Amino acid sequence: MGTGIINLAYLAAAVLFILGIKGLTHPRSAVRGNLLSALGMLLAVVVTLLDRSILGFEYILAGLLVGALLGAVAAVRIEMTAMPQLVALFNGFGGAASVLVAGAAFEEVMGSPGAAALAGDTATLAATAASGLIGGVTFFGSLVAFVKLQRLFWEGAVSFPLQRLAGALAAATTLGLGAAMIAAPQSTELYWAMTAAAAVLGVLLTVAIGGADMPVVIALLNSYSGLAASATGFVLQNNVLIISGSLVGASGIILTRIMCRAMNRSLANVLFGGALAPAAGQAGGGQDDLYAGRVKATSGEEVAMLLDGARRVAIVPGYGMAVAQAQHAVRELMLLLEARGATVEFAIHPVAGRMPGHMNVLLAEAEVPYDKLREMDDINPELPQVDVAIVLGANDVVNPLAKTDPASPIAGMPIIDVRACRTVVVVKRSLSAGFAGIPNPLFAADNALMYFEDGKKAMQQTVAALKEL
Repeated sequence: MGTGIINLAYLAAAVLFILGIKGLTHPRSAVRGNLLSALGMLLAVVVTLLDRSILGFEYILAGLLVGALLGAVAAVRIEMTAMPQLVALFNGFGGAASVLVAGAAFEEVMGSPGAAALAGDTATLAATAASGLIGGVTFFGSLVAFVKLQRLFWEGAVSFPLQRLAGALAAATTLGLGAAMIAAPQSTELYWAMTAAAAVLGVLLTVAIGGADMPVVIALLNSYSGLAASATGFVLQNNVLIISGSLVGASGIILTRIMCRAMNRSLANVLFGGALAPAAGQAGGGQDDLYAGRVKATSGEEVAMLLDGARRVAIVPGYGMAVAQAQHAVRELMLLLEARGATVEFAIHPVAGRMPGHMNVLLAEAEVPYDKLREMDDINPELPQVDVAIVLGANDVVNPLAKTDPASPIAGMPIIDVRACRTVVVVKRSLSAGFAGIPNPLFAADNALMYFEDGKKAMQQTVAALKEL
C-alpha cells in the first residue's frame, strides 16, 4: 500500500476522531460521536495492518481475541458505580502500551544495523524517553487512582515525612536517566531504569492526592495517556498515532483545567497540595460536636408532603445515587412532580461522583432531558427561589466547610449552596463523611432534614407516598 494512500486514510481517520469528539459534547449526538470515533479507529487499524511493514498476523490476531474477550467481559460485568475505576485502569493500560511499544521499537532498532542512525537522531530518542517517562507515570499513577476509587487502601491523601523531597528525587532521577539514555542509547537498560523511576514518581504523585480531587486526577491521567501515545507515534513515525494521542492529550488537559477552575484550585495545588492537607476528619471540628442533638430525621411520607406543595424542586445528585442505581427512580419522581405542575431541575457539580460527567451519564441513561441539567454556576443564584432541594447521595459538593473552613481539604471549592433553599432533604444512609473524609454542617442546618435510606428505596418510597396524596 502506497505511502500517499496510507496518509490519506490516516487523515480521514483523524477527521472522524475530531467529529467524534464534537459529537460527545451533547447527549443527543454522543452515540453518533462514539460510532464516528470507532469508525476512525477501525480505519486506522486496518490501514496500518495492511501496510507492508506488517510481516505476520498470528500474534496480532491472538492479541485481538484476548483484548476483545477482556473488553467484552468488562463491558458486561462492570457496575455503573465502578465505571470511574475502569476509566482509571484504561488510562493506565494506554500508558503501559506506550511504554512497551516504544521500548520494543527502541530495543529492535538498537539491535539492528540502524543503531548508528538512531544514535544520532536526538528527536526520536527524546520521543522514546518521553513515551517511557509519561507512560510509566500514567500506568502506575492510574493503578493508585484505581485502588483509591475502589477503596482498597490509600483512600485519602497519604503523607509521610520528607514526601516532597522523595517526589523531587524521583523526578530528578527519572529525568536524569532519560537524559542518560539519549546520550548513550546503546545502553538500552537505561530506558527500563527510567521507566521504573517514572513508576515510582507516578505513585508518589497520585498517592498524595485526596479523594475529593480524584475526578481531576482521572482527567489528567487521561491526558497523560494521550501524550504518551503521541510520543510513541513519533517513535514509530506513525501519523495517526501522533494525531489521536494529541487529541486525547489536549482534550484531557482542557477538561482538567475546566474542573480545576470549577473547584477554584490550581493544578499545582491539586497535584502537590495533598501532602500538606489536614488528615481526614480533622478539619471542621469533631463530628459528634457538630451533629449532636441537631440532626432531624424524616421519612418518605413527610418528604412527599413537602413536595406536594412545592412549585420548584432542585435535585442534587452525587455518588450515592450511582451506588444505589437510583437514577430511574429519580426520573419517575421528576415526572410525577411535573404532572402536578412543579418545575424540577438537576443541579450538577462539575466534580460530583468519581469521574468527569459521572452524573450526566447516569441521568442520560435514565432519559432525563438534558435541558433539565443545570450547571452549578447557573443554578446557584436561583436556589433561594427553590422550595425543596433533594441532595441525593452528594456530600462534599454541598459541604459549607468549603466556604467557612480554610483548613478543610476542600477549602475554596465552589459548592452547590443548597442552604439557600427553603428546605433541604439530604438522602443518605448515614452521617458518615464523604470521600474527602470530613463532616458536613449541612446535615445539622435548621432547614435540613436527613432521610436515612438507600437512595433508590428513598425515591421509590417518596413516589409511592406522593401518589397517595
